[in-house]
Amino acid sequence: MKNIHTLIFTNQANYDLKELTEVRSMSAVPYGGRFRMIDFMLSNCVNAGITDIGVVLEQNYQSLLDHIGTGKHWDLARRRGGLRLLPPFSMKSSSSSGHLHGRMEALASLDSYLNQIRQDYVLLTDGDIALNIDLSKVYDQHVASGADITIVCVPNHIGDPKQTTYVIPAEDGSIADILEKPDEAEGLEYISMALLSKDLLIQVNKYCAAHNQYSFSNDVLVGMKDKLKVIPYVFDGYCARFTSVASYYEKSMDLLKPEVRDEFFDADHPIRSKDRTDAPTYYAPGSVVKNSMVADGCVVEGTVENSILFRNVTIAKGAVVKNSILMKGTVVGENAQVNCTIADKDVTVSPNGNLSGHPNYPLLIAKGSQV
Repeated sequence: MKNIHTLIFTNQANYDLKELTEVRSMSAVPYGGRFRMIDFMLSNCVNAGITDIGVVLEQNYQSLLDHIGTGKHWDLARRRGGLRLLPPFSMKSSSSSGHLHGRMEALASLDSYLNQIRQDYVLLTDGDIALNIDLSKVYDQHVASGADITIVCVPNHIGDPKQTTYVIPAEDGSIADILEKPDEAEGLEYISMALLSKDLLIQVNKYCAAHNQYSFSNDVLVGMKDKLKVIPYVFDGYCARFTSVASYYEKSMDLLKPEVRDEFFDADHPIRSKDRTDAPTYYAPGSVVKNSMVADGCVVEGTVENSILFRNVTIAKGAVVKNSILMKGTVVGENAQVNCTIADKDVTVSPNGNLSGHPNYPLLIAKGSQV
């Protein structure tokens, strides 16, 4: 596995996620009480023995830089190899607005970086996918099948069809057809993770740059499917990706299910995050906590049910929080009622306040708001 180099694309804001991505990239979205989305792919790589990783940054990347730092929390702070941050100002091909049209456009300005990669294989992946995958199995299948490109797919449909690529498998395990952003989901869903040789990546990168082609899924997978041997690797475990506020809420609430937690947080394949030294959570006499995930540093004096509390959240006396996600530093005042709500960092809910959404339409409170 040390023969693989990983490139993680942090992705720009998804405006369907509204305030969640106004101040951060998709890979920096908080998830699961103490993690950022990029933690999952960084941990998957480290667990598999991949120690050379490049992170391709895009807009609103400051919070991501603060989180991953030098990569020491994932044992990636190394003199040779380790974590490399590839900033957006190196992407000369990006538009004047700073937005990239696709993965190949990002790679077009990284040709010198690609040529310096020491490994024979490159894993291209997005950083906004939450899953716990054994990447060694992907590599083993890639080598055994003789594929030019192995793409990781899931049998369950988790994305918006109009933003997703789907694969129709053939009986021999190859691909019969690839559907790019269809009206309806069909077949296997491609989760933007692909393994190919370094030489092929450089070759494809040069071709796409010369022909003004920007999309890996559309211009490489679809456009070259008759020239390249593309084989799907089917991952049948739990996978979370967010295309809307409702999907973020749903996938977060899934973590309250024991079977999902057991799969995600496997002690043999740990998900690492930025290490912090916070005091243990304080549960006051008379407080009630049921079926919830509570990070360290919290103060709980009220009632919490079916909810996820990030670090340093305060639930005052008499407050009731149900079916909600409260991010770092959120304060719920005395006797306040919070239900089906997503509160971003440092939100303050006034005493006796009442916030209520619906599971299909959760109430989202922007970072730093006072309500």
